[in-house]
Amino acid sequence: MRPFVHMGWSRLPASRLIVGVAVLALSLAGCTPTDPAGARAAQPKQATAPALPVIAPAEAAGHVQLAPPPPTAEEQRVRAIIAQVEAAYARGTADYQKGMLAEAKVEFDRAVDLMLASGIDIKNTPLLQDEFDKIVDQVNALEMEALKQGNGFVPKEELTPSEAASDITFASDPNLVAKATADLATTKSDLPLMVNDYVASYINFFANTQKGHNTLLHSFERSGHYKTMIQRILADEGVPQDLIYLAVAESGFQPQAVNRRSRAGGMWQFMPGPYYGLKRDSYVDERFDPEKSTRAYARYMKFLYDQLGDWYLAMAAYDHGAGNIQHEVAKTGYADFWELYKRNELPRETSNYVPEILAAIIIANHPDQYGFTDVTVDPPILTDTVTINYSIALRLVSDLVGAPVEEVEALNPSLLRMATPPDSPFDLHLPAGTATLFDQRVALIPEARRNSWRYHPVAEGDTLASVSQEYRVPEAELASANQLSRGDSIAGVEALVVPVPPAAEPSARTRLYTVRRGDTLVTIADRFGVSLSQLRSWNGIPSGVRVAAGRRLRVAEPATVGASIRHRRRTTDGGANTGTRMGQGTGPGTRSEMGPAAHAGAPTAKPGGAASSHKPAGRAPQESRSHSAKTGAGSGKGTAHKSAHKPSGRAKASQ
Repeated sequence: MRPFVHMGWSRLPASRLIVGVAVLALSLAGCTPTDPAGARAAQPKQATAPALPVIAPAEAAGHVQLAPPPPTAEEQRVRAIIAQVEAAYARGTADYQKGMLAEAKVEFDRAVDLMLASGIDIKNTPLLQDEFDKIVDQVNALEMEALKQGNGFVPKEELTPSEAASDITFASDPNLVAKATADLATTKSDLPLMVNDYVASYINFFANTQKGHNTLLHSFERSGHYKTMIQRILADEGVPQDLIYLAVAESGFQPQAVNRRSRAGGMWQFMPGPYYGLKRDSYVDERFDPEKSTRAYARYMKFLYDQLGDWYLAMAAYDHGAGNIQHEVAKTGYADFWELYKRNELPRETSNYVPEILAAIIIANHPDQYGFTDVTVDPPILTDTVTINYSIALRLVSDLVGAPVEEVEALNPSLLRMATPPDSPFDLHLPAGTATLFDQRVALIPEARRNSWRYHPVAEGDTLASVSQEYRVPEAELASANQLSRGDSIAGVEALVVPVPPAAEPSARTRLYTVRRGDTLVTIADRFGVSLSQLRSWNGIPSGVRVAAGRRLRVAEPATVGASIRHRRRTTDGGANTGTRMGQGTGPGTRSEMGPAAHAGAPTAKPGGAASSHKPAGRAPQESRSHSAKTGAGSGKGTAHKSAHKPSGRAKASQ
C-alpha cells in the first residue's frame, strides 16, 4: 500500500498536501485537532503506531482500477493442463500412500507426460515450468523415500512357490501325512492323487510357514484372472483340470514371469520358438498370448502323457524333458516317478516339481483346512476382441477407445512392438464394450495411415492451431485431413484425425541415440516410436524422465544372445540326443527346449529318448471371442524362459 499512497498524495495541490500532513502528524501523536488536552492524557500508550487510514484506490488517484484482461487461449490451455497434472499427481499420491507403488508410478509418469507431450514450450512458459519443477521434485522425493524401503517404484519381484520352497527340508510328519491322506477321500480330482512324506513336506511348508503361505496365497489370488479360460481349454483338449496347478510351479500365475538365463517366459514358461502353432516373428510372439499359449500347453501335456502313459511322468517331463525321462525309465526299468525319485535319477528341481504340484492341488481343494481362509481371487478381465489385418499403432487404439495406452498394451501382451503386424491377421483385444466404438472411429482414418495417425477428441478451448502444436503437425495438413480450411473454428466438432508422420524405424546405426540438451525420456520415446517403459527397460532406468545430455541410449530392443551353457546327454545305444536341460539341479525353474519337430505339432521321440521338454511361456489368459469376450488378459511381457523365474517386464520393440 505504501508506494500507492505516496503516489496518490504527490499529485495533490500544495495547500491540500499541507493539511494532509498536519492531520497525519496529529494522528500519529494520538489526538485530532479538536481533542482537548485531557483527552490526550487519558489515551492508553500504544506499543506500535496505529494503522494508516485505508484510502480507496479511486479516492487516492482519482482513477478507476481496470479489471484484469481475460486469459488468452494459451493461458487457458496451460491452466487446463496443470489441472490434469495435479489430478494425476493426486491419484499417484493416493496409490503411494496405499503401498501401490506400481500404480503410483503410472500416475506420476502420466502427470509428467501431460506436460512434456503438450506441445507447449515449458521453458518459456513460467507457469508450466513451475508446475513441472514442482511435480518432478515431489516425485523424486517420494521415490527416494521408497528406495529406503525397497526398490523405489519398481515392484519387488515375487518368488514363485517353487522358488520359495527351493531350500525346503523334508522332515517326516506322520500326523500331517495322515491328515492329508484323509482329505483325499473327499478330494475331487481327475488326477491320481497320493500323499507321502514328500508331498506332506510341501503341504507343511505352504500351510505352516509365512513364506510358503504367502507365495501360494498370492498364486491362488492371481489365478482368478485366468482360471475360467484355462479350465475351458483343458476340457477342450481332454487333459485333467487339475493340471492348471502346474502354473503354481511355473510362475505362480504371474504372466510376466521370466527366466533371464534360459529365455523362457510367461505363465507357462515356453522357450522361444514356434511350438504347437505359436507364431513368433518381429511383431508378435504368441507365447505371450494368454489363450494361445495355454492351448499349446494343454496339447503338449497331452502329447507327453501319450508318450509316457503316466501323468506324474508327464509332469516330470514338462520340467525335465520327455527324452530325459524316457532315458531314465529305460535305464532303471521303472516307469514310475516315485521310483525314479527314490533312486536319485532326477535332478533336484524335477524331484521337487511333482510333489509341489500335488500339495497345491490338495490345498486348493481344502483351503480352510490348511489355513487359506483369506483367499480372494482376482476377477476375470473382460475384453472385446476384433480381428484385423492391417497395422495400427497402440497409441491410436488408445485414442479410439478412450483407454490409457498402458491398458491397451496389457491386453495385447503378445505384441513386441507398439503396433500390430502389417501383413497378417491379428486378434486385437480391447477394453470390454468398446469394439463397436473402435469400428466406428477407426473407419475415419485411412487404413494405410493407422500405424501413425492419431484421433483427438475436441475439448473446450481447442483450435486447429493448438491441436497442430500439440501433435507437432502443420496446421494446414491438420485442416486438410479433416476437410477444413486453416483458421476454421472447430467449435462443435466432435473429434479430429491428426496426420502424424510415421516414427523413424531405428536402423542398425540408430539403435544407439546420444541424448541432446533438452531431451527427456518421453520426447526420445516419441521420436523413435517406442514406449517409455521400453526405453527404461532397455537402458536400465528404473523411473523418472530426465536424462543427462551426452548419454547414449538404446532406442530399439537389444539383440538377444542365445544361451551358451547347454548340457547334452547321449544314450549308449547309438548316441541319440536325449534333449537339452539347462541348469540341471540349480533349483526351481530349469527348462529345456523342445525338438524342431514341435514346430508343426507334437515333438517326435527319437530312439533312446529324443524329444526334450519345453516350458510353455504364456501371458495372462484371455477368454475372447470376436467383438465380445471374457479375457484374463495379462499385463506385461517377457522374452525369456524359466529357471528362477524372476518376473521381468518385456519391452515392445520400436515399430
